[in-house]
Amino acid sequence: MKIKRIIRHFLTFPWQARQAFPQRAMRAIETAIRESETTHYGEIRFAVEAALDVRSLLEGKSAHARAIEVFSRLRVWDTERNNGVLIYLLLADRRVEIVADRGVHRDVGAQGWEETCREMEQQFRLGCFEQGVVTGIRAVARHLVRHYPASGENENELPDKPLIL
Repeated sequence: MKIKRIIRHFLTFPWQARQAFPQRAMRAIETAIRESETTHYGEIRFAVEAALDVRSLLEGKSAHARAIEVFSRLRVWDTERNNGVLIYLLLADRRVEIVADRGVHRDVGAQGWEETCREMEQQFRLGCFEQGVVTGIRAVARHLVRHYPASGENENELPDKPLIL
């Protein structure tokens, strides 16, 4: 258990996530997801969480482990083609995690997701939260277009609306 991490989480409040992602930014992110999904058969979700709860911190839960929980809770895995992708931001850690369903992950691999995460984190360090997420959505969409190109009617299986947890 790292004391600095626990303090950082205790000092990161839900209002900070809303400040980083005001309604205007949330609408822009939703639009980016919706527009990207016209070009591929994948499903993209975005969720941001200000900080972990006390129990998760004491258990030493990582941003990646929490992202997997959110992936499951939001049922991103529940798509017909196994091509759902969650972009998860844990604001207190300034950590981005991308969790992809088995079909997409098999095609893209961990290295492809890692590059996208680090690119987004670079934008976040500059305070460009909306732009960082939109950049990430576009990068994920490029992978999805390569492996799941749209070729007709595309049913939207998951909501496009970004979430503040």
